[in-house]
Amino acid sequence: MVKSDLLLAAIRDGKPMGAGDKFNLIVSLSIPSILAQITSVLMFFIDASMVGHLGAEASAAIGLVESTTWLFGSFTSAASMGFSVQVAHFIGANDFQKARQVFRHALVCTTLLSFFIVLICLSIAHPLPFWLGGGADIAHDASLYFLIFGMATPFFMFSNLSAAMLKCSGNMRIPSIISVLMCVLDVAFNYLFIFVFHLGVMGAAIGTALAIFIAACLQGYFAIFRSEMLALWRDKEPFHWVSDYVKNALKIASPMALQSMLMSGAQIVSTMIVAPLGNFAIAANTFAITAESLCYMPGYGIGEAATTLVGQSMGAGRMDVCRSFAHMTVGIGMAIMAFMGVLMFVFAPELMGILTPVAEIRDLGVQCLRIEAFAEPMFAASIVSYSVCVGAGDTFKPAIINLMSMWCVRLTLAALLAREYGLPGVWTAMAIELTFRGVLFLIRLARGKWMKKRL
Repeated sequence: MVKSDLLLAAIRDGKPMGAGDKFNLIVSLSIPSILAQITSVLMFFIDASMVGHLGAEASAAIGLVESTTWLFGSFTSAASMGFSVQVAHFIGANDFQKARQVFRHALVCTTLLSFFIVLICLSIAHPLPFWLGGGADIAHDASLYFLIFGMATPFFMFSNLSAAMLKCSGNMRIPSIISVLMCVLDVAFNYLFIFVFHLGVMGAAIGTALAIFIAACLQGYFAIFRSEMLALWRDKEPFHWVSDYVKNALKIASPMALQSMLMSGAQIVSTMIVAPLGNFAIAANTFAITAESLCYMPGYGIGEAATTLVGQSMGAGRMDVCRSFAHMTVGIGMAIMAFMGVLMFVFAPELMGILTPVAEIRDLGVQCLRIEAFAEPMFAASIVSYSVCVGAGDTFKPAIINLMSMWCVRLTLAALLAREYGLPGVWTAMAIELTFRGVLFLIRLARGKWMKKRL
C-alpha cells in the first residue's frame, strides 16, 4: 500500500493528521493529475500544430466547433461527478458496498445519456457551423469533425465515469497514466490519418476518436474489475435499484450540467463574437486557448485532488480536516498558477510559434496570452474553490457564480471591447472576468457555507 493510500485510510479511520501529512497527501494526489493534464496539453499542442500546418482554414474549422464539443463533453463530466461525489462520501464512511452500488447506477444512467447526446449530434452536425457564424469555406470540415467526435461520445462518457470513480476512491495514478497514453495515441493516430492517409480535418477527428475508444476500455477495466474498493465482482448481493442514488446524482449534477450548458453556450457566443473578426482571429483564439491551458491544467489537477479529499473527509464526518484541505489546496493552486502565468508571459512567442507558422495568427496569439497571464492566480482560485465545493456536494451556488460572471461580465465586456480592439479586447474581457470570479469564490470559501451541504 503506497503512502497516499495510508493517509487516505487515516482520514476514514479518524486518525490525527498533521499539516505535513495533509500537504504530502495533497501533493501525492495532485502530481499524477497535474502531469496527466500537462501531458494532455502538450500532446494537444502537437495535435493542434499538425492541423495548423494544414492552413488557417483547417484550424478555423476545428476552432469553430470546438466550444460545442466542449459543451457535450462537459455534460459527460457533470453526469460522472453526480455519482462519483457520492462514491467519495461512501468511501470516506468506509461503506464500500454502497459505493459500488452507486457505481452500478452510474453505468446505467450515463450510458443512456450518452446515446441521447449522439442523437443530438447527428441532428445538428450539418447546420452547426452556419449557426456559429462560420463561412461556407470551412463549414464542411467543421461539420465532419463535430459529427465524428459526437459519435465517440459513449466511449468518452464511459472513460470519464470510470476515471472519476477511480479518482474519488483515491486512485489518481491509473487514470493519469491512461490519460497520458490516450494523448500519445491521439498524436500517433492523428499523424497517421492526417499526413499518411491525407484525410486532413477528418483524419484529426478519427485519430482522436480511436484514442478515446482505447482509453475508455482501459479505464473501465481498472474501475470495474481491478479496483480494491469499486470492483463490481466484489458485490455478493443482487443489484437493486435505489432511486435516492439517482436523485442525489441529479441534485449534484443538474446545476453542473446547466452551468456547463450555459458556460459552453457562453463560449459559443464568444466564438460568434470572434468569428466576424476573420479566420486569422478564429485560429489565433483557438491556439491561444490551447497555449493557455498549459497554465491552468495544474489548477485542474489540484482541483481533482481537492474534490477527493473534501469528499472523503465529509463522508468521514471530519469537518476540521475538510476545511484544512480546502484552504491548502486553493493556496497551492494559486501559487503554482501564478508561477505558470509568469512563464506564459515570457514564453508566449515560443508557445504560439509551435502551434502555427502563420505570422498574423502567431502575433495575435502572443498579445492574447500576455493579457491573460495576469489573471492566472485568480483563475486558480476559482478552479480549485469550485472543485472543493463539488467534493462537498455544493454545486448550485457555485454554478450561479460561474454563470453570472461569464454572462454578465465576460461576454458584455467582450462584445464592447471587440469592436474597438479586436481579439485582444476579447481576451482583456476574459482576464477581467476571471479575476472577478476568483474573488467571488474566495469569499464563498472563507464563509464556509459550502460545508453545510450533506448528501
